[in-house]
Amino acid sequence: MSFGEIFLWELLGTAALTLMGCGVVANVVLKRTLGTGGGWLLINFGWGFAVFIGASIAAPSGAHLNPAVTLGLLAGDKADWADVPAYLLGQMVGAFLGAVLCWLTYKLQFDTHDEPANTRGIFSTGPTVPNYLWNTITEVIGTFVLVFWILLSPGAKAADGVPQFGNAALGYAAVAFVVIGIGNSLGGPTGYAINPARDLGPRIAYAILPIRNKGGADWNYAWVPVVGPIVGGVLAGLISQILPSS
Repeated sequence: MSFGEIFLWELLGTAALTLMGCGVVANVVLKRTLGTGGGWLLINFGWGFAVFIGASIAAPSGAHLNPAVTLGLLAGDKADWADVPAYLLGQMVGAFLGAVLCWLTYKLQFDTHDEPANTRGIFSTGPTVPNYLWNTITEVIGTFVLVFWILLSPGAKAADGVPQFGNAALGYAAVAFVVIGIGNSLGGPTGYAINPARDLGPRIAYAILPIRNKGGADWNYAWVPVVGPIVGGVLAGLISQILPSS
């Protein structure tokens, strides 16, 4: 698959992922929406379905949607170095565009929200108890679970040099359950970014978008949901290589 094809499919899939994922948070957090106060469980299910939608769209490229997945597959010897720039660029651009589309969808609700300084969490993650070391460890563990599952998934295979993942019966719906499980079990401390593009792209969008009386983007924390997931993904890839083959 060419650079342009990988870039396009990853852009489209990641844009859908962040549009739907940030969208469910906006629906819960913002006032004057039908989902106001829907709670953490609605957010987790929304993000799980967002992954399913994005992965289904990006199936031709293998649906990485996540630099941690790309680098984990690379560390697990299931991806090609030459393709990595196309994956990473598509993921970052798509994540930014999806966040912008989320803002456009909820423009009126952003304009009338009574706590505009607290809207960053719609776009990016943050810790409930700030401690950069432990917050990073949380992200490492959550991402390890995701990428390790992808690498060992019963449906994992390579088609035309493009790694695929998903349960043989459920396809990409299976990873939605994994993401929901990670959110429910491990997402409480940091909001489970488990994806550098999903956090950094929308964080940049939040910093740029003309949201009335918005707060800061919290750049001091921004490296945690980038470094943690990358470390977790690479560890999953490396460990998968030393396991006995089935």
